[in-house]
Amino acid sequence: MDYQTKKEFLGFLSGYLTENRRKLFDKVIQYRTRHITVVLEDIFQPHNASAVLRSADLTGVQDIHIIENRNQYHINPEVALGSSKWLNLIKYNKARDNTLAAYDALRKAGYRIVATTPHTDDQTLDNISIDGKMALIFGTELKGLSETAIENADEYLRIPMYGFTESYNISVSAALILFTLTEKLRKSSIPWQLSEEEKLDIIIEWAKRTIKHAELFEKEFLQQGKSSR
Repeated sequence: MDYQTKKEFLGFLSGYLTENRRKLFDKVIQYRTRHITVVLEDIFQPHNASAVLRSADLTGVQDIHIIENRNQYHINPEVALGSSKWLNLIKYNKARDNTLAAYDALRKAGYRIVATTPHTDDQTLDNISIDGKMALIFGTELKGLSETAIENADEYLRIPMYGFTESYNISVSAALILFTLTEKLRKSSIPWQLSEEEKLDIIIEWAKRTIKHAELFEKEFLQQGKSSR
């Protein structure tokens, strides 16, 4: 669909949404961003996987890139609380090395790869630049990021720690990093917002995920368009 047709389609779908839901979509979309994105490499514990999605939704991060080399990604609905319904989940599970495939796709989309690891003393949340688009890579609960993920990253980010434990739980780490960086982003002059067409595409998808049998309504809309030509 072109932009105008998408607007008409959203207007058509809006007739099947409550006024409160329409207002909520319009409110939330203003805070969504793709300036920061999240990449999860081989996360296998549903509790942690779901908690990261919840943090991404609450901080306005729209896209989650999921690398499946050894482990499949599973969501715990009791923890996610429906957050996956409002996010774009992009999976990489068809290449010989899905980590490199994800990195390649992200770089082509203009992202720099930032590996989150306590073992590489590089940048902290205080001094890391948020000027350019950044993809934050989080690793498995037990072993962290793979050597491939670390060696091929552009930058490294760590959260300072002052206790005996080696690292933060991944869900806690993601929440701390996403909250801190998205707050800095929104207080900056950086154009972090989505384009008008991106907003339109996402709201359409939200509406389709909300309305029962939305695919039938889409078919009806497209048939009406054909008959009017």
